[in-house]
Amino acid sequence: MTAHFATETGSRHPPGATWSPQRTNFCIYSREATGVELLLYADAETTVPLQAIRLEPRQNRSYFFWHVAVCGLPAGTHYNWRVTLPQDMRNGEDAGIPVATQLEVLDPLCRAVSDRRWDRGARVAAPGSPLGFRGIVTRPPEHCAPRPPPRGLDQAIIYELHVGGFTRHPSASVAQPGSFAGLCEKIPYLRDLGITHVQLLPVAAFDEQDVPASVAAEGLRNYWGYAPHSLCSPHPGYCRNRDQASQTDEFRALVEALHAAGIGLILDVVLNHTAESGKGGPVINYKGLMPEIFYHHDKGDLRDYTGCGNTINCNNPLVTQTLLRALEVWVQEYGVDGFRFDLASVFVRGEDGEPLANPPFPAAIEFSPALAGVPLIAEAWDAAGLYHVGNFPGVAWSEWNGRYRDAIRRFLRGDAGLAGEMATCLAGSSDLYQASDRTPQSSINYITCHDGFTLNDLVSYREKHNEANGEGNHDGWAHNDSWNCGTEGDTLDEDVIRQRRQDARNAFALLLLSQGVPMLLAGDEVLRTQHGNNNAWCQDNGISWFDWRLTETNSDMLRFVREMIALRKRHPGLSRAQFLTGETDPANGMADIRWYDAKLGTPRWDDPETRFLSFTLAGTTPTEEDLHVLINMSDQVERADLPPVAERYWHVAVDTEMESPGDIITRDARIPWTQPQYLCQPRSVVVFEAGQG
Repeated sequence: MTAHFATETGSRHPPGATWSPQRTNFCIYSREATGVELLLYADAETTVPLQAIRLEPRQNRSYFFWHVAVCGLPAGTHYNWRVTLPQDMRNGEDAGIPVATQLEVLDPLCRAVSDRRWDRGARVAAPGSPLGFRGIVTRPPEHCAPRPPPRGLDQAIIYELHVGGFTRHPSASVAQPGSFAGLCEKIPYLRDLGITHVQLLPVAAFDEQDVPASVAAEGLRNYWGYAPHSLCSPHPGYCRNRDQASQTDEFRALVEALHAAGIGLILDVVLNHTAESGKGGPVINYKGLMPEIFYHHDKGDLRDYTGCGNTINCNNPLVTQTLLRALEVWVQEYGVDGFRFDLASVFVRGEDGEPLANPPFPAAIEFSPALAGVPLIAEAWDAAGLYHVGNFPGVAWSEWNGRYRDAIRRFLRGDAGLAGEMATCLAGSSDLYQASDRTPQSSINYITCHDGFTLNDLVSYREKHNEANGEGNHDGWAHNDSWNCGTEGDTLDEDVIRQRRQDARNAFALLLLSQGVPMLLAGDEVLRTQHGNNNAWCQDNGISWFDWRLTETNSDMLRFVREMIALRKRHPGLSRAQFLTGETDPANGMADIRWYDAKLGTPRWDDPETRFLSFTLAGTTPTEEDLHVLINMSDQVERADLPPVAERYWHVAVDTEMESPGDIITRDARIPWTQPQYLCQPRSVVVFEAGQG
């Protein structure tokens, strides 16, 4: 590469770096900067720019957008910006900006980034030093595969996984462990499991060094990725070529491979805080470019509603447009199918930090033409107590249903008096969503997720065991509604092991029998353990990785989950678009759902000791078989009467008390159950299908 490149005035649209063979347009926003330079670097290693292009305000600034076009610039060129801030801002701590004559910063909307020279500690100590992160100029793809229409959440089954941890274990046997390419190699496993959508933990470029000192002292790093700095750049750590523009191609290849397998892709995005942290955090981009507006401020302090030192000021109009642009890039340029939004209640806070009745940012996302039809999933709370499960603003949003998670866990544990709450959860949480004209798809049902115990640990530990995190076991949620079947942690007791596996089958059965959208945590289907760690955010090691040997060791559990997913798919009545009514259909004389006690009477809704519930769910078409479900979380056998079915027989499809393969019977192997009763064993779930003999 030979400097110097000729320049033109450039344009304020679009923001970021936009490459063409003739010229590359660069644009950032900064109202506070008194001087701006574009720094071009030959590669990730060089310390001196091959060209520094000073922008003239009269020519290269439009309404505080700074822009310049560079002629003939090769794709793959590395670049940053250098801004000069007013003296009172540089020397005053009110805005949280460290003292520095000039600041080298990263393009917030760069499409690829190199982190080879990044040193967080050095940057904090010397804010005026070279940044270490560098944007990379990328070219648009030459051949884009046709993007299928966005896959909605009707009939969806979501599988939450971590790109790195899914294939880093040696047993994964992939060519590029821990990468987008490695995940591509495992798509046949996902397809055979039967899931419809993969939900990836954050893949936007994040700071792996963003950890407390005590965590860093243990040699640990930020593993989950909830520390973003570049909101529309793939994380370089998941790329084979982490210093090259091909990062974008690697991520597109993953998206296209998933689509080819019929699987949609949902991204977990973090638009509530960044890796710049609080006052003591580094200047990476926003603190230097938009220090007055990008974060919430209060009398010189950065408000923290996220637990991470800063909170993005989402409802400032310019910030709203910046964040919205990042989302549109993932959809329009990469082909992503949907988003899950971390700590989304932050989106409701106005510029004074108080909740707004009609916040602009969620509405801007919902009504963006580029995002039309794209699933939007809110984690409807934040770290400061703002809780919106059941009333997140907007009509197109779904929510992680934390109330479902907690109720199901307590019922599975054997807590009494939950029959009414269980019925509501199984029926799609109409108490949360029906009054606002939302649908069962508004409820993302889950029992476990990345944040907390794995399913195996949920039935193996009463207490969290996070000592390995370096925070004295003070981190992580202490109220897990978990149980250990009589022994804490690992055991050789066969009775305890048998009960834990049965409890795990119960969990999967209830999840996949519930109206709404089920979400599974990767590895639960093979009983992956984190050895009691319920906050493995910094554990990029065997604690968090998917051990693929478990697919053989626990093949019986894998089979059970795969067949439960298949059962759900052959019963569309389990994924209804509207809430159940209990009303009788004149066409067949059946109610869409009918609830029973063990003697086909009215359930004991108000009995504080009841742990039994059953229901019959009618098929939605003449060819869909009806279901009858028995749920017994007591320690006693229940002799349950079965409702009569005209000209058909009940067939036992699932009995979680049985060992494999009797725990779930494939449709072609079913035999009629001719008795009027069934002995429902303690702590078990039984499912019948109504079919011909």
